[in-house]
Amino acid sequence: MLSGTFAFPGVARALPFWAPAAGSTLGLFAVLAWRVHETSRAVSARKIVLPPLGMATGLAMFALRAFRVPWHWAGSALLLGAIVLAYPLVRTTRLERRGQDVILHRSKALFAVILGLAAIRFAARGYLDSILSTGQTASLAYLLAFGMIVRWRVQMLRDYRLLTSGREQTPAAP
Repeated sequence: MLSGTFAFPGVARALPFWAPAAGSTLGLFAVLAWRVHETSRAVSARKIVLPPLGMATGLAMFALRAFRVPWHWAGSALLLGAIVLAYPLVRTTRLERRGQDVILHRSKALFAVILGLAAIRFAARGYLDSILSTGQTASLAYLLAFGMIVRWRVQMLRDYRLLTSGREQTPAAP
């Protein structure tokens, strides 16, 4: 059973049906490992801002016709990511001061949140792949993730600035 083709210029070969799921699973484990590693180092404004800026380069995909979706789909995906999917990340992320450093506190709920988001992604992908092209599905998934990370990182930056300004803040409950 084949799921599609993968093409480099002049080369096309079929991918096995399990390849997309394997790639997504490896990505999930990479995110989990990165989050554990992230909590062992000091946080700075630069480290908070750079991931969304780096991810913003993905907007270039919309220059290609295969990735374009109607504006209301794009706006809906961006808002859904920012409002609904970012909520658990915002609620489970807490910054704390340790001496001169600001550290991202590791929440036990974080792994459940990330696994839940991955499950939603797998379920939605299976449905969307049946009604949209692969490029359009990728576009919507990107916009969901972009909306989610931007809102999450904006909230982290606000919390970081409150901690480093010397004013006390009431941390969000995990």
